[in-house]
Amino acid sequence: MLLAFERKGYIVSLMNKTWYCNLFGLSDACRFEISQAKAAHGDADAQFWLGLRFANAQGKTQDYTQAAGWYLKAATQNHALAQFNLGMMHSSGQGVSKDSAQAVMWFTKAAVQGDPAAQFNLGLTQRFAIAGAPPLDAVEFRIEAYKWFHLAATKGYLGAKIASETLTHDMTLDDVAEGSRRAAAFIVAQPVQLQN
Repeated sequence: MLLAFERKGYIVSLMNKTWYCNLFGLSDACRFEISQAKAAHGDADAQFWLGLRFANAQGKTQDYTQAAGWYLKAATQNHALAQFNLGMMHSSGQGVSKDSAQAVMWFTKAAVQGDPAAQFNLGLTQRFAIAGAPPLDAVEFRIEAYKWFHLAATKGYLGAKIASETLTHDMTLDDVAEGSRRAAAFIVAQPVQLQN
């Protein structure tokens, strides 16, 4: 049970901690209620967790529309995994309209933050854009696809190394060098992230 009272515009929550649920063996419903309270107050991790919960629930509790709504709240706070998941939902039309432009936008936001799954998906998007593109555009799409696959591969993302190697069969040495240069420039431009 979540006890709360309001004083001077601030909400003070008692027993609003995961440790409390664990200590007293409280149910998943307790965790859900705590996450909802945190999410309502703008906690991006709680919003992401609620999105996951609604997207991955079984039966009547599965709700892609609610999942997308929670992902959107977290994604607008630069939560990379929420951005990626929202991109996937737009890509497949789960809980939101199927919209490849929105999918690419959210994948790009997550990829720029270093999410390897988003980087891989951007590589796929660029690779699929090659079909039917004018020759000069096709070269650019290949270089960008190679860059994103290469970046995902440096993080060990499954299938990214093979995708980048396969793509090189249709590229010149100069195109591969340009893709590598872009990937290196991307890495250099990223802020240093401290490990816990």
